[in-house]
This record gives sequence, structure tokens and C-alpha cells, in this order.
Amino acid sequence: MRHAGNRAIEHAEAMVDLERDTRIAGIRKHLAEPGRAECGDCGEEISKGRRAAMPSARRCANCEARRERAAKRGW
Repeated sequence: MRHAGNRAIEHAEAMVDLERDTRIAGIRKHLAEPGRAECGDCGEEISKGRRAAMPSARRCANCEARRERAAKRGW
């Protein structure tokens, strides 16, 4: 019986590792994709400086800052 418990733990750990690796791969893929010329939230142009610093940017600096503040507040 003890071996079955170890196998269950090993399986659970493998599933956690797989989920983590899948999420990391998704984030890497997202970061490698080209960003946008216009902000996905307000529609304004994303500055060339921001796009140069963060090629995968999907929001202008103002909208991204707003989103990050809301996330910190739990909204």
C-alpha cells in the first residue's frame, strides 16, 4: 500500500510540473509574439519607445499601469 501512495504523490508532482512547464511555454510564446501598434484597451498608439523596450506590448504605458494598479487592489 505504501508504494501506491508514493506513486500517487509522484503522479501529482508530475502533473504540477507539467502544468508549470505548459504555463511557462505559453508565456514565452506570448513574449516572442509581436506586440500591437495600438493599445488593446484605449485604442491609442503605443509609443515607439515602449514597443522598442517591450516588443510584445499589447497596451500603452498608461493602460498597463492602470491594469497593474487594479491587479494589486484585487480588481
